[in-house]
Amino acid sequence: MPSTPASETPLEHLAGSVERVTFHSEETGFCVLRVKVRGHRDLVTVVGTAPTITPGEYIDSAGWWITDRTHGLQFKTTQLRVVPPTTLEGIERYLGSGMVKGIGPHFARKLVQAFGAEVFDVIEQTPTRLQDLDGIGPKRTARVVAAWAEQKVIRDIMVFLHSHGVGTARAVRIYKTYGTEAIARVQENPYRLALDIHGIGFKTADVLAQRLGIPRDAVIRAQAGVRHVLQTFADEGHCAVVHAELLDAATTLLEIPETTIAQAITLEVQEERLVAESIDGQPCLLLVPLYRAEVSVATQLLHLLEGVPPWGTIDPAKAIPWVEQHTGRTLAASQRAAVAQVLTGKVTVITGGPGVGKTTIVTSILQALRAKRMRVLLCAPTGRAAKRLSEATGLEAKTIHRLLEFDPKGMGFLHNITNPLAADLVVIDEVSMVDVVLMAQLLRAIPAQAAVLLVGDVDQLPSVGPGAVLADIIASERIPTVTLTEIFRQAASSQIIVNAHRINRGQMPATPETSDSDFYVITADTPEDIQAKLLRVVTERIPQRFGLHPIRDVQVLTPMNRGSLGARALNVALQEALNPDATPQVARFGWTYAPGDKVIQTLNDYDKDVFNGDIGQVVRVDVVEGEVVISFEGREVTYDVAELDEVALAYATTVHKSQGSEYPAVVIPLATQHYPMLARNLLYTGVTRGKQLVVLIGQPKACALAVRNVRAMRRLTNLVARLRQ
Repeated sequence: MPSTPASETPLEHLAGSVERVTFHSEETGFCVLRVKVRGHRDLVTVVGTAPTITPGEYIDSAGWWITDRTHGLQFKTTQLRVVPPTTLEGIERYLGSGMVKGIGPHFARKLVQAFGAEVFDVIEQTPTRLQDLDGIGPKRTARVVAAWAEQKVIRDIMVFLHSHGVGTARAVRIYKTYGTEAIARVQENPYRLALDIHGIGFKTADVLAQRLGIPRDAVIRAQAGVRHVLQTFADEGHCAVVHAELLDAATTLLEIPETTIAQAITLEVQEERLVAESIDGQPCLLLVPLYRAEVSVATQLLHLLEGVPPWGTIDPAKAIPWVEQHTGRTLAASQRAAVAQVLTGKVTVITGGPGVGKTTIVTSILQALRAKRMRVLLCAPTGRAAKRLSEATGLEAKTIHRLLEFDPKGMGFLHNITNPLAADLVVIDEVSMVDVVLMAQLLRAIPAQAAVLLVGDVDQLPSVGPGAVLADIIASERIPTVTLTEIFRQAASSQIIVNAHRINRGQMPATPETSDSDFYVITADTPEDIQAKLLRVVTERIPQRFGLHPIRDVQVLTPMNRGSLGARALNVALQEALNPDATPQVARFGWTYAPGDKVIQTLNDYDKDVFNGDIGQVVRVDVVEGEVVISFEGREVTYDVAELDEVALAYATTVHKSQGSEYPAVVIPLATQHYPMLARNLLYTGVTRGKQLVVLIGQPKACALAVRNVRAMRRLTNLVARLRQ
């Protein structure tokens, strides 16, 4: 049979109850359904599009029959209308499908037995009758009623989005952001979706806007496009964009006259969403939050430099021998110079690669200052980095977010310029990965009389967020900086550290002559060969040889997200190899999750106290409640399934996402397909994440490209100039 009907073929009508949803895309609405149709002995396969579909619902459709080469006879619809079920069996399946939180199959059966076909009316109009049933009190009744009302609004949003050609995957987020006013708010200005809703980009909002009749050359569209381009540059790490580049990029994106774009930029500046200023003699534009953050970082650092340290005058010539005696460690000349600088100054930067003794310096300084009863606070950007700092110093270290204490009510930090931290010295570790916005918030919370010690490796990748804070501070030459280069004897026995420094000098990593090394290079010629060897190394060779757990202890770090050796493809392969049969499963936003899966948080969620880059493990999946429980360092956090776009599988992750973390074993695939990302600081950062073992698997040419390429893209910022003013 033909897959499309001849023009004279009349459309047929087909109706029935949905027994199973074989497939449904929340992005496109495309669905494959198994439907019970009167007059058909077997279930019928129906193919079409629907914004939302649940087993038990009744469909009314028009279309024609086709014979698919792979799947056989199907009814292909041109129109597919979904209506609530009317039969008792259908109502029970519909309610028990997990669509409404708090109603599972068992409770659905109870409801239908008690109220029959009136059950929907009972929930909506006389919910107190639910309490006539055993085990259902006021609390559970209130939950069911609220979930039912919420579900109705969400389905309305889905139908609205779908009817305007937009996927429905983010409908719950839209509801949670705008509430019952969602449709009215979106109709008023669809471009606000791209600003307010995580996961919805400008292009999606633009499709909706044009379906709603907003002209392509409307100023509202041009303004949204300009903000989108600036945000894209910010996502790549820039705090500013050259005016001409912004004009060019926005004109290409929007396909409207440059004069309209120029008008939009002027309006954005007038409305104080953008700031225009000159950087290195070129006219540039900055998003207001990034401009304010840069100004704040410069102002606070220069302010903190003033005055004397809270501990007064300490003579390093006396203090350092005392510290050496109490710690049992003899400091090298470079370490003594660093300790002396911190003890006599108010703001100091200590930078250097692995094995150069940064931690020893911090420990020595803390020993001296605690003897003076100084209040010391330690922090780092990630949970893992904070934990490592705590283990090294024996003192509590917190993430920057937890140190500043987020207040969900005020949507800001409790510690700020009016409520500073109680500290005489604040030590910030892994500063290379702190972006300009977070650094501004931290510095604002440090009291003017306190001292600050910034510790980090400037040769690592810069922060995931915008800015190049550590590099800019050092380049400004306004803040005293100690650069450590000497590798100490104990560290020099590690091939990981030796090779990290080789890579940083532009030399290829050396392969070990002994079999008991902590660094290995495995050659593979093709992407398929690299993936096969990687899977074998992770699942068999490392666990057997080193006794490390393949999920908990081994981390695959790849240069990119996309491609056959990107994080996405490798996660699918590793999940299949390491956690194939775990149940129950839930599929959302392109990933499937089950107990045991390793996941990574992909954005800051202050309410949950979980932050971008935190790695956890799925503990439980509750299909009835629509919830997934994830453990982060032993702390369990509950996610609604609609919030799973905040996480991704993490058997493999990008090198960028691994910053600030350390893993017992790191496996890095390198192929020429990674060419856009192959750079020395990326390979160096990846290698320095490994604590006990690093394995590079790939093409020697790709490794050579990475080692040679120092084009570490210069981020466009203005912090150096602000510090020098």
